[in-house]
Amino acid sequence: MSVWHGEPTLEEINRDLQGCMPGFIGMQMTEIGDDYLVGTMPVDERTRQPFGILHGGASVVLAETLGSVAANLVVDTSKFYCVGQEINANHLRPVPEGTVTGKASVVHIGRTSQVWEIRIHAPNGKLSCISRITMAVVPVPAQ
Repeated sequence: MSVWHGEPTLEEINRDLQGCMPGFIGMQMTEIGDDYLVGTMPVDERTRQPFGILHGGASVVLAETLGSVAANLVVDTSKFYCVGQEINANHLRPVPEGTVTGKASVVHIGRTSQVWEIRIHAPNGKLSCISRITMAVVPVPAQ
């Protein structure tokens, strides 16, 4: 059974990412499962650090984007929105080039918070970063 509110499409999600940081660095959402979201990000001049490997901050941007998008797909956005409260990341191995793939999987969906785990893999399939994000579920203010 799907955790999503409604039936989100990759086209809608990717359209919403344009014009802000995820779009500027080439991030794309590529798969929606019943309780997970997958996205990719290029390792290039936009996302590398001066030593020629994927910047840890770029990995966190991918993790936060995946977790945030996923969390907001769970709620009725006419009543609630989700914002990041805390994120952590362990950078396990360097990635010099190619495209990394992140998968956000639900850990907990509560009334006022959600927790998502994001695993980012290098092009060779090896785990390069593991992250966890806690999202606050906030009521939309009455107008």
